[in-house]
Amino acid sequence: MKADLHPVNNPVLWVDGDHEWVGYSTAKSNETRTIDGVEHMVIRLDISSFSHPFYTGQKKIVDTAGRVEKFMRRYGNNPKK
Repeated sequence: MKADLHPVNNPVLWVDGDHEWVGYSTAKSNETRTIDGVEHMVIRLDISSFSHPFYTGQKKIVDTAGRVEKFMRRYGNNPKK
């Protein structure tokens, strides 16, 4: 592998509300926190899989009728003249 070719991955603490998890990223932050003797950069997120409505199941299905029922309602009952 060539030296100085790849970006440096730093230990990062991702924070989304009450949820925190550790990973590696090229993202940098001025806020740091020490976890198990290793200094991690703290990256605060507005939304993640812990809080996104799609992943949490809070998203409501707006379209309750199926596609076939919609088609039959629009075109199925109208005889051609």
